[in-house]
Amino acid sequence: MKISAQWTGDMTYNSKGDVSGYEVTMDASSEAGGHDSGPRPMEMLLHGVAGCMGIDLNVIMRHSMDKIETIKIEIDGERAETEPKKFTKIEIIVKIRGDVSEKVAQRAIKLSADKYCSAINSLNATVETKLELNGEIK
Repeated sequence: MKISAQWTGDMTYNSKGDVSGYEVTMDASSEAGGHDSGPRPMEMLLHGVAGCMGIDLNVIMRHSMDKIETIKIEIDGERAETEPKKFTKIEIIVKIRGDVSEKVAQRAIKLSADKYCSAINSLNATVETKLELNGEIK
């Protein structure tokens, strides 16, 4: 898997993946000399974690998906104060609404975080996961 990123001026880069062919424009904040024209690279890491875990959950809970109304994944990443400002802690809250047991949902989250989600397992950070099932924190 390869990504090619092309500088397009100022603090903006356009990157394209060789597998999907999709392009993403990333930029810095206006405070850092950018134009706020796209997501920040570190933000993209969290987007990748959310997508990876979400797809895992669909696959792992495939027999329950017809009973699930919504799945929402919220991620809060804490970064180091000094360079490199890597993620030091990532909290993931998976909010599920529907007729699925807590045991099934917790198992899916744990399998994704611990085994299947390559994005999570590529990060050098402590990752915590939480489940909110039908509005209740579990």
